[in-house]
Amino acid sequence: MDYFIGVDIGTSSTRAVAFSEDGSVLAKHAVSYSISHPVPEWSEQNPAEICEAVITSIYKIGILLAGNRPVLVSFSAAMHSIMAVKKDGNPLTNLIIWADNRAVEIAENLKATVTGKNFYHRSGVPIHAMSPFCKLLWMKAHRPDIMAEAYKFIGIKEFIFHTLFGKYIVDTSVASATGLLNIHALQWDENILAFTGITTDHLSEPVGSSHLEYLQPAHEITSRLTMFSKTAFVTGGSDGGLANLGSGAMESNTMAITIGTSGAARTVTQQVFTDEAMRTFCYHLKDECYITGGASSNGAIVLQWLKENILENGETMEAFFSLAANVPAGCNELIFLPYILGERAPLWNSNARGLFFGLSVTHGKAHLVRAAMEAVIYNLYSIGKILMERQKVTTIYANGGFTNSPLWIQMLADIFNVTVFINGIEESSAWGAAMVGMEALGLPINTLQIPEGKKYEPDPATHLTYLQSFQKFERIYNLVKGEFVNAAVPDAQLVKV
Repeated sequence: MDYFIGVDIGTSSTRAVAFSEDGSVLAKHAVSYSISHPVPEWSEQNPAEICEAVITSIYKIGILLAGNRPVLVSFSAAMHSIMAVKKDGNPLTNLIIWADNRAVEIAENLKATVTGKNFYHRSGVPIHAMSPFCKLLWMKAHRPDIMAEAYKFIGIKEFIFHTLFGKYIVDTSVASATGLLNIHALQWDENILAFTGITTDHLSEPVGSSHLEYLQPAHEITSRLTMFSKTAFVTGGSDGGLANLGSGAMESNTMAITIGTSGAARTVTQQVFTDEAMRTFCYHLKDECYITGGASSNGAIVLQWLKENILENGETMEAFFSLAANVPAGCNELIFLPYILGERAPLWNSNARGLFFGLSVTHGKAHLVRAAMEAVIYNLYSIGKILMERQKVTTIYANGGFTNSPLWIQMLADIFNVTVFINGIEESSAWGAAMVGMEALGLPINTLQIPEGKKYEPDPATHLTYLQSFQKFERIYNLVKGEFVNAAVPDAQLVKV
């Protein structure tokens, strides 16, 4: 039997999923890893640990499906990571991920300028501390020694591909989220690079999502992958764009909503679209397809923080979510701003912070849980509203870990007042990666059917209740946003590894 592996390199884990040709899951394996915060507001990871997780996940699939033929391995990866490497390919720094806020001050000073706006419209990436562009500006200002010593500046997928194949290549889907690629030409933007103080020699070669590589024999690092010696390895794309593809949210009247550690709302367009108010991003997906939308820094991590750090709740996540089931929509006037990690879209305010508003003696633990769940969706609704200004959305495809909570999915349907589908694909980003790989090998993906899953219909009366709470949610943020201050440490030292 032939099988097709999609590898989803996420923030908290890497998941390798083996699919049959029709999208059925045959096997999967996940390896988790941690995020370190060596300085307040910094978020880093060990790239070697993630690379090991990728190799282990693929290897485990090969063991589970021994005797069958692995046709391809294709990759999905979280966006906005960057690290410096030496000429021998060894890390010069840790991997700096999307949640890192060290470049807050630089981003805030640049985004309102003519130059900042010009760079946004050239790259499609809002000027924000999340972007590798702003992180490079931070290094230029605070660590010129690293800027001088670095041979390349790369993301996690590039590090893995160099480890496996000895080449520095990056798919345009991931590259378009760096803030360094011209979204119109799909090439590195010379003007932006000059501003950061680097050249194209410091970056990987941009390639398409269907670029193929094969493992080299007698490679010490990949010795566990001998069963994949004849398997095509495909560059794939970014997790967000591939989630749209894998969930079926590719039509103009559809939207994909993802909530994992973070969250996002995305629609597909056939042309580049940038927003005059710089509220949304535009990234390349593949061919003539682009993803426009917004990413929130505060997804399920908000509930994890509330459960473990505030309520110190030892129950399962399922039991924890069930606490909110008996609390009415609108949470008895309790509003939560979920910005514990600052916020990307649509605020683009790294200084934003969390806030419970309206607490009274009538509120208990269940209200805090419900308010946090509602708040995550409210912020995604504030992104979705912007997208729906341009196109009518009649269907939302939900994916990510939050789909395990029917209560949370129903909140999504009621707050957006749109029908929500959870399709039958368990891992939409991994399946999207597999689909791209199948297309790269000449298998027509337009003949593949996304399995139908559960449907959630909105309740109009509940929507009106949520709408009133959402309007208060927005008013509260606007009232207090001036009180949020920069908590980053701009002159702290980046530790070399």
